[in-house]
Amino acid sequence: MKSAPKILIVEDDTSLAWSLKHVLQVEGYTVETAFNTDDGLARARDDAFDVVVTDLQLPGASSVGDKAGLELINRLRTIKPQQPIILMTAHHTTETAIEATKLGAYDYLLKPFDPAELLDMIDKAVASSRLLSEPVEFGETEAPSDAIVGNSRAMQSVYKEIGRLAAKPVTVLIRGETGTGKELVARALYQHSDRAQQPFIVVNCVAIPETLLESELFGHEQGSFTGATTRRIGRFEQANNGTIFLDEIGDMTMSTQGKLLRVLQEKTIQRLGGKETIAVDVRILAATHRDLEAAIRDNQFREDLYYRLNVAVVTLPPLREHREDIPALVRHFLHRHGEDLGTFNASMSAEAVHFLQQQPWAGNARELENVVRKALLLARGFTIGPDEVHAAIAQARLPRPAVDQTLASYISDLLARAVRGEFENVSDAVTEAAERELYAQAIQLAQGNQVKAAKWLGVSRPTMREKLTIYGLHAKRDAPTSE
Repeated sequence: MKSAPKILIVEDDTSLAWSLKHVLQVEGYTVETAFNTDDGLARARDDAFDVVVTDLQLPGASSVGDKAGLELINRLRTIKPQQPIILMTAHHTTETAIEATKLGAYDYLLKPFDPAELLDMIDKAVASSRLLSEPVEFGETEAPSDAIVGNSRAMQSVYKEIGRLAAKPVTVLIRGETGTGKELVARALYQHSDRAQQPFIVVNCVAIPETLLESELFGHEQGSFTGATTRRIGRFEQANNGTIFLDEIGDMTMSTQGKLLRVLQEKTIQRLGGKETIAVDVRILAATHRDLEAAIRDNQFREDLYYRLNVAVVTLPPLREHREDIPALVRHFLHRHGEDLGTFNASMSAEAVHFLQQQPWAGNARELENVVRKALLLARGFTIGPDEVHAAIAQARLPRPAVDQTLASYISDLLARAVRGEFENVSDAVTEAAERELYAQAIQLAQGNQVKAAKWLGVSRPTMREKLTIYGLHAKRDAPTSE
């Protein structure tokens, strides 16, 4: 199983340092503390931390106290360019926090802050840290990390394209249906490029409300719109000298597409509400499941942007076109989720695997992974057979009750199907439907903040994360993640 994330706190206020350490340890993190710049730098240099959290004002034999945190960020980024660093600073030093972001800080918090804000930010930084540190492997069926799995002729063609394009300084468009692994391809292109030691920023264009996407990408100036109380550095500035991956680019508004075209043509951006033209050196990787050619005909996608993006293309085949890779994918998912669930050396019968190969897999490898995980839970540590696979598929593909359908009528419908012999496990189905709706509404109401949602539901954050993964829930935020 994966080790607990390791956090370094650099804070000279001992009471605050111990308080933060306690909060993080309760949430399952391994935490170390340092109380000055030099000690913090030495610890971060000599040990592997998922995230470093530092105060702006720190003592240190070789630092200026009022901006020692900036020195720590600058020196540490020189040694470990991919190290996520979160800066804590007071309200009156907002401009310094902006400077820290430019230097490469992952994000910053203005004091005083709610511990839930820090937990949410650390959670994302840990995910980012592990995303970059775990290599994307090719064709491996027992890889413990995320991997592009498959040795079919179709997948070999994908690997060749990645190898051909990774080192070239070109924009790459990754095309394929939902669930085919487009983000893994983007990570592989990044990791095999000459920018592999520079930032890798992921933006899911469909998960961010269109009113906030421009601010997310290009940043904004203070007062540029209601709620813009401070200047915000956008993702393109954060990715300077590195790579940005724009997932689901086909869902961008025409206005945002125009600004993206400017970045591609002129390599400059302007923050919302700002007049300054800012040069950026960023490699763009983009992905979409949409038919862009049809979107152009429907006036939903700019033709000039399409030609800018469509120079280098990697197309991922749907799973139904390389079914011979399903046994390898099943072994990979069994290994991956078996460790997470404490079910080591999990196995599946040949009959069950053969049945999986006959399925349509509209959701591709992501749907297959969900079914394998459900089957692991149903098998309770024993060999997964056809019965568990049938039940897992029935659960995974069971339609959600309509919004206007009462719980009573939903249960009545399921029981009627059970009486006719068309369905089993009514109790599990109702529980899953209710849980899915419960977690979906909670994470949406919390605007994506897992800490808040878990607190409201009375569950732990690991449980919250697990449920969101199981049900494939991705909340849309109504505000920028930091300001």
